[in-house]
Amino acid sequence: METSEGFPAIARCDARVLVLGSLPGQKSLLENEYYAHPRNAFWPIMNEIFGISGEYAVRCQALCEHKVAVWDVLQASVRPGSLDADIQLATASANDFAAFFNEFSLLELIVFNGKKAEQLFRQFVPANVGSTIRRLGLPSTSPAHAAMSFSQKLRRWQVGFALLRDTRKEQQ
Repeated sequence: METSEGFPAIARCDARVLVLGSLPGQKSLLENEYYAHPRNAFWPIMNEIFGISGEYAVRCQALCEHKVAVWDVLQASVRPGSLDADIQLATASANDFAAFFNEFSLLELIVFNGKKAEQLFRQFVPANVGSTIRRLGLPSTSPAHAAMSFSQKLRRWQVGFALLRDTRKEQQ
């Protein structure tokens, strides 16, 4: 079986939030874009929260301007298809989070895009790496997570980003 390789992070040095997925799905790999599946709610949610739309490069730039970075927990793994359940853990390797957190030292919040991303992070990233950064699990934006409607997912993501804003106000 062929190994799926992840993408470099979408990030700028002033990033405050890191959104972590598990590993790009087949449509994303084909398009060479994060969250490329047309029914994935990630970009529509970012549009609702930040007003981000347009071509992929424009959306990525806009995320960076809002101090949001995007990456995946896994750098590579065998995964037939696009379901997180199909990730073959014995073949999985994580991205280098120690180096990432060192480079992006202003991060205040890690947002997990779904339970699988959070589980993989706990399993593959040493507990002391990024331990001072707040963490928040949010519902997966994947179309495979059909237990929640778009509006329910949107509301949870809005609340998650509002938490960051509220924390910043408290620190001022």
